Amino acid sequence: MIRISLWRNLRIVRAVLLVLSLSALQACQPGHEGSATSADLPAAVQNQSKPGQLDPASGLPVIALNELPLEARDTLRAIKQGGPFAFDRDGVVFGNRERVLPNHPRGYYHEYTVTTPGVRTRGARRIITGAPVEYYYTADHYQSFKSIRE
Repeated sequence: MIRISLWRNLRIVRAVLLVLSLSALQACQPGHEGSATSADLPAAVQNQSKPGQLDPASGLPVIALNELPLEARDTLRAIKQGGPFAFDRDGVVFGNRERVLPNHPRGYYHEYTVTTPGVRTRGARRIITGAPVEYYYTADHYQSFKSIRE
């Protein structure tokens, strides 16, 4: 008898959980009364790039400033302040030999190291700048880039 009532209680609990889950999903649907809008979200979440969003000027994927690694944000801040930089090669002309970035004359792009914790060399991460205020991030040593949206 105890075994039957436990089984029945377990079935009731499962049914209640299912109903609650479905109600929560319905409440999250766009346009549903009480559903969250972007205005209800914190600013940090609102400023995130949308998956698949492309920069119209370069055609590259977009990454929001707050989605960059902390070290990349530090590097970007140093670029805007004119330094100081961690490596002697920071600020050298980036040749765009891979042709991933939009085509511009030599000297248009410059590269800066984004330090990688635990790595003693320059590592693979960089920010590439273009005149006047273009910023691109690569985490894989120029194989791919994302346009930084501030």
